[in-house]
Amino acid sequence: MTTPAEVRERRAGRVLLLDADDRVLLFRGCDPAVPDDKYWFTPGGGFDEGEEPRQAAARELFEETGLRLPETELGEPVHEDITEFSFDGRRYRQRQWFYVARVASWEVDTAGFEPIERTTMDEHHWWSLTELEATGERYYPANLTRILREVL
Repeated sequence: MTTPAEVRERRAGRVLLLDADDRVLLFRGCDPAVPDDKYWFTPGGGFDEGEEPRQAAARELFEETGLRLPETELGEPVHEDITEFSFDGRRYRQRQWFYVARVASWEVDTAGFEPIERTTMDEHHWWSLTELEATGERYYPANLTRILREVL
């Protein structure tokens, strides 16, 4: 059984999905333990057994958006960090790699959501850099605007 102080190590692949207008796709969700505390984040998630970062990012992109891209199309990571967070009563320390993918446009298909995603993720939006800089809403990573400026 996990004690409240125990931190689980996790690795994740994430995608900065950009459209033709240089808008980035973010999902809005919450920690199920704190359902009223909403925040925005990029598509992506934890590794499956034996996966490498780019493989996880490509798989998660497909599961969360319906967009299937060959992992090689993601190129090299544009950002890497370590974050700590709580989710569903557990603490995590997550090392995560961010990749860029570009599409002219994309109609998001969430049919591949896992059950926990269906209950915790309620919206998606294509954000411009200007919108992100002006919003009072939280998004992750917190330095997303800086990363996007470097990518764009």
